Amino acid sequence: MRWMFKILGPGILAISQGAVLAGEAQVAVAANFAEPIKAIAAVLYKTTGHTLKITLGATGNLYAQIRNGAPFDVLLAADTRTPERLEADGLAQPSSRFTYAIGKLVLWSADPSRVDAQGKVLKAPNLGKVAYANPRIAPYGAAAVQVMERLGMTAALTPRLVQGESIGQTFNFAYSGNADVGFVALSQVLEGGKLKSGSMWVIPQNLYDPIAQGAVVLQRAAGNEAAQALITLLKSPNIKALIRSYGYEL
Repeated sequence: MRWMFKILGPGILAISQGAVLAGEAQVAVAANFAEPIKAIAAVLYKTTGHTLKITLGATGNLYAQIRNGAPFDVLLAADTRTPERLEADGLAQPSSRFTYAIGKLVLWSADPSRVDAQGKVLKAPNLGKVAYANPRIAPYGAAAVQVMERLGMTAALTPRLVQGESIGQTFNFAYSGNADVGFVALSQVLEGGKLKSGSMWVIPQNLYDPIAQGAVVLQRAAGNEAAQALITLLKSPNIKALIRSYGYEL
C-alpha cells in the first residue's frame, strides 16, 4: 500500500490514496504533534477509509484562524485553555473537550555531544544561540520561559535567544544549526521511543507547569463522520500507546 503526502500550502498536509474517500475532516494540530498525527491519520484511513487534511501551527495562531472562520473540524491544541476558549466562544461542540496528551519539554542540539544530561550547557561560556517558541502563542515556548525563570537564568540567556513562531520552527532553528540548542518538544526528537539524533536534556517537570494538550470538536463538524472517527481513535488503547511512544504522558 503506497501513501502519498501532499503539501497543500504552508504547514498543510493531506494524506490520500488512490481510492474513493469515505469522508474527510480538516484538523488543526499543534506543531509538536506533527509526527504522531501523521501516524494516526494512516491508522484512521486503514481502519475506516476516512482521511484527514492537517494544518500545523502554533496553538495561538490556530485559534486566531478558527476565530476568523477557518474551516476546521477538530483542534488538537498544545494547551487546554484554547479549547476552553473556543467552547466559551460558541465555536466548539459543548462537552467535546478532552486531554489527549501531556507533553514534555527538552533542551536539544543537533550536535551529539553538545547537551549534557543535566543541562549544564546553558551555563557554558561558549554557548551560542538558544531557540525557543513564541510564548504568546506556543505553550511550549511559555514552558521554556518558565524554565529559564526558575533556573534564574533569564537575564543571562536573553541576549542569546532566537524566537520561533511555533515549536516546529524552533526545532528547525536547532536542527539547521542556526541555534546552538533549542527548547523543543520531546516528541520532535524521538523515533520508536529513542532519540533520533543529537543530544538532549529532558527538563525536570518541577521547572515548568505540565503541558496538558486538549482536543475539541468544532461546531462545523456536526455530522462529520471522519471527525468523530478521529476522536474515537484518539481515545483508543492502541493510539494511546502510539502517543506514549513519542514521549507523551496520558
